[in-house]
Amino acid sequence: MDKFYITTPIYYINGTPHLGHTYTTVAADILARWHRIQGKDVFFLVGTDENSQKVVEAAKKAGKSLQEFTDEMSSIWRETWLKLGISFDRFIRTTSPEHINAVKIFWERVQEKGDIYLGEYEGWYCVDCEEFIKESDLDDGGLCPYHKKKPDILKEKNYFFRLSKYKDALLEHIEKNPDFILPVERRNEVVSYIKNHLEDISISRETIDWGIPVPGDENQRIYVWFDALINYLSGIGFGQDEAKFSKYWPADVHLLGKEISKFHCALWPAMLMSAEIELPKTFFVHGHWTSDGQKMSKTIGNVVNPIDLMQEFSFDVVRYFLFRETPFGSDGDFSIARLKERYNSELANDLGNLLQRTLNMIDKYLDGRIDEEKVALYSYGLEQAGVYLENFKFDLALQEIWSAVSHLNKFIEEEKPWELFKNNEKEKLSEVLHRVYAILKEIVYFLEPFMPEITKKMRELLEKDRISAPDTPLFPKKE
Repeated sequence: MDKFYITTPIYYINGTPHLGHTYTTVAADILARWHRIQGKDVFFLVGTDENSQKVVEAAKKAGKSLQEFTDEMSSIWRETWLKLGISFDRFIRTTSPEHINAVKIFWERVQEKGDIYLGEYEGWYCVDCEEFIKESDLDDGGLCPYHKKKPDILKEKNYFFRLSKYKDALLEHIEKNPDFILPVERRNEVVSYIKNHLEDISISRETIDWGIPVPGDENQRIYVWFDALINYLSGIGFGQDEAKFSKYWPADVHLLGKEISKFHCALWPAMLMSAEIELPKTFFVHGHWTSDGQKMSKTIGNVVNPIDLMQEFSFDVVRYFLFRETPFGSDGDFSIARLKERYNSELANDLGNLLQRTLNMIDKYLDGRIDEEKVALYSYGLEQAGVYLENFKFDLALQEIWSAVSHLNKFIEEEKPWELFKNNEKEKLSEVLHRVYAILKEIVYFLEPFMPEITKKMRELLEKDRISAPDTPLFPKKE
């Protein structure tokens, strides 16, 4: 059986999940579900990043111990994904013993390669980014461009990773593997960064006492980014279950937002090269969802909570909107008004009415019975939707699916089954309704990764022994 290993970034737990985190996680869920439908052995990893300075500050603010705070917040993240129906196979925590052990093994392997050395760092550090920032990268007011705060000046003795050593190897790998970083504009940005800005990076902190100790030096804690990236290995058994690790590694897809692309697409591959571990197949770097034109951020305070959206819409509707509205990879701006507009026009009118009238006509004109041999004669041919799905073109996959929805609605209006029934044209009527039924089931098949709960209900309605329409439509109109 072919395997498919997909990951999301692990998220900081200084706040609760918002729509930006949800976007990445749902994208991974769509791909995981699609590849499971194709019969692959899928492993879908999510988790929480808990060894950061911002978590320390959040725990202090909440008046809780670090252990109490991390346990509580990690549980919130896990429960949120479960409430939203995310089909993950493993939820990894960077405070777990197996992850800590994996990080130590990885560190020692890189150290033995001669790629870790002791030096001194002095410069700007943004706690919210958990990132060392060059002065040239600050905005005109000397602020972090993402969090609009002034970074701290940091001066301390640190361990460094010889990132610059892997400059040529990184560029060569990217050039030879055009699907290594997608889409192409993100690949170009990473290549530019590697060519012009790549330098050795500090990978420990001397002034904090939270995090994984550096092996052999209890006075230093491993820098959160060096630690966190290793979750993609520890989550599938690195250092503990080598059979499982060998089964799933390398990752087929790492999904991430563009603000963390240089860590994932430059630092992480270099770390793996140093440790002599095979590189992931693809990094897909997507855009941001904004709210009122600004990137959603806990720090800024303009986040959209996905759980709150479920007060008015099923989460399947939100999933549909996010990937119908904007090409995956581009930025999008979230709007409740736009969500409602798409819901009413495309889900309630187009798909919902198509399902309801089809079930009603099969009930009324065919006595609720379907002949599967006749069904097998008809297909719209939605295979291209699957091709788009596997190539991260979710909006085009949905566009293809909706072309089939539109085709069926037009076909019904042109063939007028009610007139065929009135004129006693039984054979033609049966042909028309079996064709509609067959294509509607095809639509459900390709729509399932996007809307798993709603398509489950649709499939149940279409596969009853005696077909009839539900009393309440699946997509009641929203005022």
